[in-house]
Parts: sequence; structure tokens; C-alpha cells
Amino acid sequence: MKDKCIRALKIILVTAAGIIGCLWVYNTVDYFWNGMFIDWFTANYTRLHLLEDGSYVYEPVWGALKLLILQTMILGVLICIAAAYLTARYHARKKVRESISETGTMIRRYMAKDRDAGEIFPPGYEEVAIQMTGIKADMQRREQILKEEVSRKNDLIVYLAHDLKTPLTSVIGYLSLLEEATDMPPAQKAKYVHISLEKALRLEQLINEFFEITRYNLQQIVLEKERIDLSYMLIQMADEFYPILHEHGNTAQVRAEEGLTIYADPLKLARVFNNILKNAVAYSYPDTEIEISAQEQEQEVVICFCNHGRTIPQQKLEKIFEKFFRLDSARATNTGGAGLGLAIARDIIELHGGSVTAESKNELTTFTVTLPQS
Repeated sequence: MKDKCIRALKIILVTAAGIIGCLWVYNTVDYFWNGMFIDWFTANYTRLHLLEDGSYVYEPVWGALKLLILQTMILGVLICIAAAYLTARYHARKKVRESISETGTMIRRYMAKDRDAGEIFPPGYEEVAIQMTGIKADMQRREQILKEEVSRKNDLIVYLAHDLKTPLTSVIGYLSLLEEATDMPPAQKAKYVHISLEKALRLEQLINEFFEITRYNLQQIVLEKERIDLSYMLIQMADEFYPILHEHGNTAQVRAEEGLTIYADPLKLARVFNNILKNAVAYSYPDTEIEISAQEQEQEVVICFCNHGRTIPQQKLEKIFEKFFRLDSARATNTGGAGLGLAIARDIIELHGGSVTAESKNELTTFTVTLPQS
């Protein structure tokens, strides 16, 4: 019973509020229309006219009334144009949002599934289909490169871990013999010490490769540029490489314009040249000359490293600057290292705004570094 009374009271209150609202609207419209509007219209667009019988009537002022009608029509047209424009814009934006949402859905479907673009994008989306085909192909290519890099890195780590055992076992074995055989002849003792030293040096080289891998992944290369004498840097580098060159039976000939300067990071650039020259020595024929040249070309400086050795196949030449790629996959050799030297060189050169390329023909391999002069 109580709920019914509350419901009836609500209905009465709503009805009363509706009636009061209607009366307020009626009175308001009546006031503005019959009051303010009539007074304004009478004052501006009519005038009193005296009749013969002495009474007065209101006559319209036709000139002002025509002007009012013209202004009202112009205002009405402008309002209609504005309304049409806003409506069209609203619908256009709505269509754009719908089109973007639909395109996004199609793109997600295309990228998520291995299907042809023509099966996903309907007629009218040809340009989007072409662009997305290119983007997807580029992403797949990059993904494949990353997979290959990870695979090469994992293989390299496995090989290194395995190779660490051999020299370590030898070192332990020979040192154990030296410790046990106190009366060993001096000549034999010297031989075992020499072998242990060689194995320890090999062990150090392998450990350095491990450090190089982790350092490359963690490093953030920051350039500290200054004006440097490039010709002097190349000559100094060739002199420092003399022991390595001599051991391999090679020589280095530097041909650079005297006083040739460049604005770059000297330490990073020296690392680039060291990595390239180290690679040239490792893959040169014994008793051959490595040519290093540098010259200015317009606003750039071009540095070339040429060595005589086996011609590098084109398929390997295209990957030579990729991380963890080694020209010589045989772990028994001492060439190639962790396969990071040329990748690091490329990154440093690109940070300088330059480029590095490799060419190998007729047993002549040339690495060309191009750098902006300033």
C-alpha cells in the first residue's frame, strides 16, 4: 500500500511539473512575441497614419520592411550553408573514422595472416595494399636478418664454449707435467712452457671474443668529434700494425694527401680502420702488399683498403657487414674473430654520416669508406 501511494505521488508531481513547464513556456513565448517583438517591430517598421475621421492606424514602412526581409533571407541562407557545412563535415569525419577503423582492421588481418594482399584489401584500397605489401616484405626481411644474426651468435657461443676446453685442457696438462716431473730436462721443460704459453694466448683470444660479443650488445656508441689529421692517423696505424704484417709476410703502403684533415671521432675512427686492416691482413695472401689510400672528393673523403687474397663470393660479400658473420666458418682458424669487427665499423661510419662498402674481384678485395669532411 505504501509503494502504491509513493508511485501515485510521483505521477502527480511529474504531471504538475509538466503543466507548470508548459505554462512557463507559453507565457515566455507570449511575452517575447506579443510584447518585446511587437513593440520592436512597431517602433522600427511601422508609422502612425491619421485618417479623415480623426483616428490613427499603423502603416508599414515598406523600405525598412524590405531591407528586413532581405537581411532575414541572407541570414537564413548563411545559417543553412553553415548547417550544411557542419553536417557534411560531421559525416565526412565519421566516414574517415570508419574508413581508418576498417583499414586498420584489414591491416591487422593482413599482417597477422599469411595471405595475399588482394584477398584482404577490396577494390579501392589498391594503394594501401601496395604500401602494406612493401612494409610486410621489409619487416619479414628484417626479421629474417635478425633470426640469422641470433642463429649465428648462438652457434658462435656454442663453438667458443667448446673451443675453450681444448687450450685449457692443454695448459692444465702441460703444467701438471711440469709440476710432477721436477727432474725434466731443461730443453723439454722449455718446450712444454712454450706450448702452454701458446695455448694460454689462444685461450685469451677466445675469452676476448666472448667479451666482444657482450660489449657490442651493451655498448652505446657516442661520438666525440674533433679536427684530426687523417693522413698522419693512417701512417701511424700502418706503423703500429708492423708486427702483425711482418708475421703474415705482408706490407702496408699508405698513399694519402699530406695535411688531409677530417672532422670525426679519432678513437672511433681508429677502431674502424683497425678492424678493416685486421680483416685485410687475415685474408691476404702472404708476401703481398696492402694498399691504403685516402683522397678528397668534393665535400667528402674517400679511404680505400685493398688487399690481394681469395675472391669473396658475392653472396658472402652481401653479408660481410652483418653481426656475427664470419667469412671463414672453420673454428680451427684464427681468422674472423667473433664476426663483429666489420659490423662495428659500419655502425661507427654511419654514425658519422658516411658509408662503407666492399668489393671483391679477380683476387683483389677493396673496402671503401666514405666520410663527410665536416
